[in-house]
This record gives sequence, C-alpha cells and structure tokens, in this order.
Amino acid sequence: MLAGRLGEVEQNDNSAWLPGDAESTRVVERVARFQPADTVPAIVVYDRQEGVTAADLAKARADAEAFRDVEGVEGAPQGPVRSADGRAIQTVVQVHKDRTGWEGIGKVVDALTEVGERDTGGGLGFHVTGPAGQAADSIKAFGGGGGLTAITASVVVLILLLTYRSPVLPLLPLLTAGAALVTSEAVIYVLARNAGLTVNKQTGFILTVLVFGAATDYALLLTSRYREELRRHEDRHEAMERALRRSGPAIVAGAATVAVSLTLLMLASLNSTQGLGPACAVGVLVGLLAMTTLMPALLVVCGRWVFWPTIPSYDATPAGAVDGGVWARVGAAVSGRPRLVWAGTALVLGAMTLGMFALRADGLAGTDQFTGRPQTVVGEEIRARHFPAGSGDPVLVVARADAAQGVRSALSGVPGVARVAAPVVKGDEALVLGELRDDPSSTAAMRAVERARAAVHGVEGARAQVGGTTAVLLDTREAADRDSVVIIPIVLVAVFLVLALLLRAVVAPLLLMATVVLSFGAAMGVSALVFEHVFHFAGEEASFPLLAFVFLVALGIDYNIFLVTRVREEAVRHGTRRGALTGLSATGGVITSAGVVLAGTFAAMASLPLVFAAELGFAVAFGVLLDTLVVRSVLVTALTLDVGRWMWWPSALFRRTDGTPREEAEPAPEPAASRGN
Repeated sequence: MLAGRLGEVEQNDNSAWLPGDAESTRVVERVARFQPADTVPAIVVYDRQEGVTAADLAKARADAEAFRDVEGVEGAPQGPVRSADGRAIQTVVQVHKDRTGWEGIGKVVDALTEVGERDTGGGLGFHVTGPAGQAADSIKAFGGGGGLTAITASVVVLILLLTYRSPVLPLLPLLTAGAALVTSEAVIYVLARNAGLTVNKQTGFILTVLVFGAATDYALLLTSRYREELRRHEDRHEAMERALRRSGPAIVAGAATVAVSLTLLMLASLNSTQGLGPACAVGVLVGLLAMTTLMPALLVVCGRWVFWPTIPSYDATPAGAVDGGVWARVGAAVSGRPRLVWAGTALVLGAMTLGMFALRADGLAGTDQFTGRPQTVVGEEIRARHFPAGSGDPVLVVARADAAQGVRSALSGVPGVARVAAPVVKGDEALVLGELRDDPSSTAAMRAVERARAAVHGVEGARAQVGGTTAVLLDTREAADRDSVVIIPIVLVAVFLVLALLLRAVVAPLLLMATVVLSFGAAMGVSALVFEHVFHFAGEEASFPLLAFVFLVALGIDYNIFLVTRVREEAVRHGTRRGALTGLSATGGVITSAGVVLAGTFAAMASLPLVFAAELGFAVAFGVLLDTLVVRSVLVTALTLDVGRWMWWPSALFRRTDGTPREEAEPAPEPAASRGN
C-alpha cells in the first residue's frame, strides 16, 4: 500500500536537487518577496512560415485570456509578443508547481495545448516549451514507471528461461524480486516522508532495474549452489542448508559491498545524488533479505520438480569430478602463460580507457535531454529561430536596494547577457532580471552566468547573488564535480575494507580493486566514443561519471567476490593453482548468467526516451558484460595463477606449506565443474 504512494514524495524540480548553501538556492529564498518561488514558466510558441497574421495574433490574445482559467496557472500570462521577423508569437505562462504537484505540471501543459490547438487556422504551429514544457515531456518519458518495470521483468524472465531451460523455475526469482521491489518502495516512501530523504523520478527507474538485476543475481548464485547440493544430498532441506551456508557469505559480502558503496553517496552535496544512494542501498538490502529467506523457502517447498525438465537427482558424485565445459577450457588456456595473458588483457583494457577523453560530462541542454523530438524540443528550436534564446526564462539577480543600479550596470556589461530590465525594489532588496542570448540550459548560458556572478559579486556592498534556471544547472554541475572528487576515493577505500575482511588478506583485495577500476575505465572509454560517434548525443549529465563509477565498481566487485570466495574455498583443500581453475569452472556459468541478467536489466533503461537513462544503461550494461566475460574470467584468473599463494597474504592460507607448493608446481589439473552449471 505504501509503495504506491512513492510518487507523492518525489521532488523533481531542479532547485530541490541542490544543497541549501548553493547560491541559486539562496536566491530562491530571497526572490520570494518579488515573485512566487513555487512557479515554473511555460513558454507558448505560435509560428507560421509565411508570417503570422492579424487573426493569428488575435487568437494568441484570446488564448492568453483562456490560459488564465486553466487550473494551476498563476497570474496573468505575459504577452503575446510577436517576433521581430513577424513569423512567430510568444506567450509566457507561470505554472504553480506546488499547487499542482510535479506530476500536475504535465496536466497543465496538456490543458494549455488543448486550448492552443483549437482553431489554429491551418498552417499555424503551436508548441509549449520552456521549463514547464520540458518537465511535462520528462514526466511522459517516464510513463509512470510501469512500462520500465514490465520491460525489466520481461528481460529477466527471458534470460532466466534461457539459463535454466525450465518453464517454472524462473517464476520464483521473478516473484521474489517483485516482492523486494515493492517492499523497497514502501521503505523508501517512509524514509522520504519522515526522514527527509530526497527521491525523484531518476531514483525510481534506477531502483527498478537495480533491484531486479541484483536480486536476480543473488537468486542465480543461490539456486546454482542449491542444485549442486541436491546432487550430493538426498534431503532437499539439508541441501538448502548447505547451499545457504556455502553461498551465503559471498552473497552477503557482494550485497554489502554494493550497499556500502551506494550509502556513501550520502556524502554528496547534490541532494539528488545524496538521496539516490540510500534509496538504492535499501533496494539492494531488501533484495538480499528476500533472496536469502523467501527464495530458499519457495525452492524447498516446491521440491526438486521445480527444475523440470532437468531435475537434479541424488547421485553422491564426489566434488572432484572432471568436467570439460567451456569454463574449464578457458581456465586451461589461461593457465598456460598466465603472466602474458593478464599483461596483454590489461594493456587492451588500458587502451580502451583512452576513450574517456571524449567524455563531455558538463550537463545537457534542455533540448538535448531527450533521445527523440517531443513537443518541447520542437518548440524550443522554433523559439530560438525567432526570439532571443533566453527570453521567458531570465537570470535573477537579487541585491541590496541601494546598490541596484550598480548591479544593473555590471550585469549589462557581461558578454552573453542580451538585455537587462530596470530593478524592482521592495524594502531593502532589489531584483534585476537579465535576458541571456543563449538557450538557458546550454553550456554557453552557464558560462554567461559564471561571468555574471563574477561581475555582480564585484559590486561593493551589494550582497548580489545570481539565480534562475541556468544558475541552478551551473550549481548542479559544480556540485556534481565536487562529489566525484570526494566520494570516489572513499568508495574505493570502503570496498577494499570489505574485501579485506571477507578474504582476510591484503594482496587479493588490492588486485581485485585494480582490475575493477581498469574495467570501469575501459567501459567508460568505449561508452564515451559510442555516445558521441554512434548515438550522436550532445554530452553527458554532470552526475553521470560518479553514478557510473559507483554502479560499475560495486557490481564489478560483486562478481569478483562470487569467484574469489569459491577460489579460496577450493584453495584451502587443493592449493591456490587448482583452486583458481576449479573456482572458475564452478562459478563460470552462474556468474556469466548473473552478468547477462544485470546487463539486460540496465539495458532496459534504454526504453525511456531520455539521454541520461540511455547513457547510464549502456555504460553499466557494457561494463558488467566486460567485467563478467573478460575481467573476471581472464584477468582475475590469470593474476591468481601468476601470483599464487601470495594472493592470500598475510592470512593463514598464505603460510600453508602442507602440500600446496608441490600442487602448484604440478601441471594444471582439469577443474571440477559446478553441478548444474
């Protein structure tokens, strides 16, 4: 019941994402006495190629009067104003976002569109753009979240059907993951309502793919080990007890690594990032809880038949059985010259990281945020052709009243500012509005705001501050840059500590960290080139590098944990060399399946017509596949074979001399397979 109310606590306006000490946030507070701080402009544009007529202008005036009666519109519209070339008309309508709610902005824009598209007289174009138009099309792009959930669930079912080759078994992890998602949304709603957690539409769609992907990964690992134990134990309850005991530490450590990494996003200054971390951490932990309680219960209740048509039967096959599967062959190939293999692989991955120089993570203009061409994009292009790009969405400068003229003069001399209005004074404060030459959400406009801040801050005693939509975007970019510098090193340290505690070693965690960071760089390098030269995106959001890093490093370490804990388990009995090959063979199938599931769920984000979703989905999906198929199977295995028992330094396993050196000196034996992989 609570999960369905998550939308009630979402905060989707740009200023809500910023910390309270950002300059644009303080301007929102100071400007409240001059104009409602809770409104967002909708810019209505009419155009006719051969030139607007008197009848068109009369219609625009009539529409402006009709707009006043639309529920959610605040005050009288500004305009209509005809463009200098006579081919377009513009009217600015203020939408009261607090009264309508963020979702309600879309309904107001729909109502404005319904009014404007009546009696257009053939050939008269009509579009709603500006911040309200962009918000409305963004809300439509998310589609309420149900479409993404359905696509993600379908991807999971398809991959599980191919993995298990069973018509019934995939239903259990799907049911459990769905329960985990709903429970997560309920917990997040409570935190947002009562603990000040900031959530938005971005949080919602990332939570969906993360919970389905991560929870299904844990289900795959548990189910694979359970099927293996069913062949060793006649009693399915005993088999599940053994499966949980042996796979549990890896699953818990993997989930803990992801949850800790995400929770560290609370250190971000950007409220949107700060809220995203704990929300996704809740999703991962609830997914872990579901997959270690509900999922085992369902498997045991259903019995062996749930694996039909390939039902695992008790045959007491010893653990050392030889298997000639694909991962055994990969291990045999790597073991021939492990140092050459890991050095060559690292060199190729290093070359792929060079593509990171193509990253342009300085934010996206409003018209560049969509993969298609919705109404707001078309309308903005028309408006930019006929009106000054910054009209209707000005820069707001608040200063002391006695310094208002000096501030106006300073602002007038700033390159990129087209026009400055006369100051409006109320009490001891003054508001100065400046019109930008460029699209308010463009990089050029942000540079103009930087220059404007430098100019007005230099007016002695003015206490001038610059705000508005462009200033919010600029502060968002600067906060995101700061967050990356601060959080990335802390995440690396935290992940290292989790690995060190799990493996009781220092060398192995350091090597695993190095492989994952290298994998992240390679994934980002390839992604940047694909974004620019294949998808032709204009750039990346400012928060993209940090979010991609946290997801790729945390999830990449997840798979290394699954592998190396099994390697360590086998190394205790057979030595590190044989343990590495046995671990790869035993976990190769299930980890690959888990990687494909997680990549598939993140790839489902491309179903949203938003550039940020497409970019994050592609980067994480590609990075997960790269980590699963190359880094874990080739690079980590080769390093383990080359480093040998030094992987476990300084633990007791490193100091073992009871036959380990002799085993490691022998030719690599064929590794044992995982029963059921």
